[in-house]
Amino acid sequence: MSSPQVTSLGGSPIAAVWSERGQVEVLELRGALGALGTEFGEGDSGRGPKSVQQGALPALATFSGHMDEGFGLDWSPLSPGRLLSGDVRGRIHRWEPREGGWAVDQRPLLGHGGSVEDIQWSPSEASVFISCSADASIRVWDVRAPPGRACQLSVASAHDGDVNVLTWSRRDAAALLSGGDDGTLRLWDLRSIRSSPSSVAVFKQHRGPITSVQWHPGESGVLAAAGEDDLVTQWDLGVERDPQGSGEGAQEGEGGLSELPPQLLFLHQGEREVKELHWHPQCPGLLLCTGRDGISAFRTISV
Repeated sequence: MSSPQVTSLGGSPIAAVWSERGQVEVLELRGALGALGTEFGEGDSGRGPKSVQQGALPALATFSGHMDEGFGLDWSPLSPGRLLSGDVRGRIHRWEPREGGWAVDQRPLLGHGGSVEDIQWSPSEASVFISCSADASIRVWDVRAPPGRACQLSVASAHDGDVNVLTWSRRDAAALLSGGDDGTLRLWDLRSIRSSPSSVAVFKQHRGPITSVQWHPGESGVLAAAGEDDLVTQWDLGVERDPQGSGEGAQEGEGGLSELPPQLLFLHQGEREVKELHWHPQCPGLLLCTGRDGISAFRTISV
């Protein structure tokens, strides 16, 4: 199952989640967050771990039209309450907020021949979003068009295998990054993808499928990625190899520094089965990762 996607609607925190029954639910978080604030609020002088008993979260909406499980979920950053959900059969449904709930378009957006692995709304155009799939493709959609014509662009073989994750740059609306089962990160320029459906750059360091990738919210060209090889990497795509820096000092034999991509800033090890990472929106350079051992946070001198 995918991770819950959280947003705020009318000042109230809500989350969209896939259930084990193949349903998508929108849950109210105000009560749960209020309980945490009461038990762990400012001035808490207790020692040792504490827990709060929390019952089932109130469901604001439930959609059963997928009739199968899924992974893709994303709230629009420009249209509050607008949601996308994509399932393992390649179908994508659009949710629009209405008074008292949501209206879900029963006509799925079709095009992918495999599971929809990730979806992300454009940070600059309210009607546009991207998706990636286990069919190795990336697609760009515009929901203003009828469902049969909503797919505006398609890259059939974006990776050598499943495309697992996507991230759309908040600082350059044409810059898109994808990560796949082939262990590569691929940079795409949406201004040229129609005439030349190939990535403008490929970055390879991970030895397993990419499980998460995200652009830095404030630094242009900086990103972080996680993989099934238990590595978390940080990159600066604006760095180029120094031709004068490839002398004897860099030639340390097989596996030396000369074999590392110049854009690679940092390799973080020690985590297990990292499934998701996020840059902290208020603490510059702080990276949060979720994995088998829980949640970890670290900050490097590189970012």
